[in-house]
Amino acid sequence: MSKHEEAAALAAEKLKLIREGELLRIKVVHSKALVTQALQPEALMHGAIDHAVGLAQARLGGLLQPGGLSSGFSIKSLRTLMPYALTVGSFIARKRLIKPALLLATAAGVGVAWLLRHKPTQQQEVS
Repeated sequence: MSKHEEAAALAAEKLKLIREGELLRIKVVHSKALVTQALQPEALMHGAIDHAVGLAQARLGGLLQPGGLSSGFSIKSLRTLMPYALTVGSFIARKRLIKPALLLATAAGVGVAWLLRHKPTQQQEVS
């Protein structure tokens, strides 16, 4: 190799290293921007909601399948719901929220009863 070819190869290698350094700096700036955007309150809330929805679908997906709660209560659905009911009941007992929980259940029952009583009949819907 001549001196001129060695200089050309060295210049090409330097240019390649400079371009790799520029690409690395661009990637660092881009990563910083992504982290800054991800730490915004809206993005954090959106991520938390997505995570919660994913967990709920993974854990409760079987209840939404045919044969889940929609087909009425069975031993299988009761076995599926029991761990959740125990967890909620334990939380209510630990936090001493029994009276507010009973009040909420009563209000929900009254609301469901009112909705069922004021449900339009098929004859009223047709006319």
